[in-house]
Amino acid sequence: MLKSIDPILTPDLLWLLASMGHGDDLAVVDANHPAAHIARSTSSQRLVHLSGISMETAVRAIMTLYPLDDFEPDPVRVMAPLDDPDRVPDVQRAVLAEIERSVGGPVQCGKLSRPDFYRAAASSFGVVQVGDSRGYGCFLIRKGVIGI
Repeated sequence: MLKSIDPILTPDLLWLLASMGHGDDLAVVDANHPAAHIARSTSSQRLVHLSGISMETAVRAIMTLYPLDDFEPDPVRVMAPLDDPDRVPDVQRAVLAEIERSVGGPVQCGKLSRPDFYRAAASSFGVVQVGDSRGYGCFLIRKGVIGI
C-alpha cells in the first residue's frame, strides 16, 4: 500500500499511467470491449483489468494522477451509440462528470463510431478494462503534461 494513492490504482495500472507520455491515449473500456485483442496492438501491449469496478469509479481514481491534455480540442473521445450517435448514455455522462470534476471545468468530448473507436484504441498506449457491463462505456483519454 502507498499513502494517498487510491487502492484501485494497481501496480500494473500505475506503471501504465507513469510510462505514458504527453499526447498518448489511454483506452478505458467496458467489460463488453474486445480488450485483449485490441491491447496486443497498443504501444505498450498492456491490458490492465479492474474487475468489479464501475467505470466512473475507475476513471475517478485514474484522474487523481492523470493530467488531461489541454492542447487538444477533444482530449476525451467516446464510442458513439450505433442506434443514435447523438445520444449520451448514462455511463458516458457519469464518466465525463468525473473528468470535469477532476480538471475543474468543462471538457470537450469527441465521438467515434465503433470501428473508428477500435482503430483509435489499437493505437493507444494501453488498455484498462473495467468490469462495468453498461454499453458504450468506452473512452479514450489523452494524457497531458504537468507543470506548464
